[in-house]
Amino acid sequence: MKQYKKIVLFFSLILSLSAADLSKEFKAQNKEIVKLVVKEVSKNIPQKVDKYTQLTGINSKELTLTYIFEIFTGAKSDDAVRKEDKERMEKVVKNGICRSSKRFLDAGIDISYRYNSTASKEMLFQFDVSRADCVATWRDSGL
Repeated sequence: MKQYKKIVLFFSLILSLSAADLSKEFKAQNKEIVKLVVKEVSKNIPQKVDKYTQLTGINSKELTLTYIFEIFTGAKSDDAVRKEDKERMEKVVKNGICRSSKRFLDAGIDISYRYNSTASKEMLFQFDVSRADCVATWRDSGL
């Protein structure tokens, strides 16, 4: 995960545009940056995040980066995970994205985290984050 953070930091430094100033030229440039992030992060996939989670893929569509994770849910059914864990995970994940991806979000690049079950390969949940989702977090934390 350290190398992933270095890559994100590197590309984040490139992005110094405010969302209000995005023109067609900047959007085109940011689409290329998104493609480069996918290419670089893909080199280190699969990547273990913690004892339950593994980053298994990354892709992009326009100005959205989608990270794909698999979760080892043990004996829990997919439905139980969705019901019991989604709300808790959503808060933690969105807060983490807001803190780690501010420059991407400021540049109009949205971030999406999709979680699939290791056992069934079914999607458990997906959290989509845009700049607007993080404004309060940034204000409260002084970012």
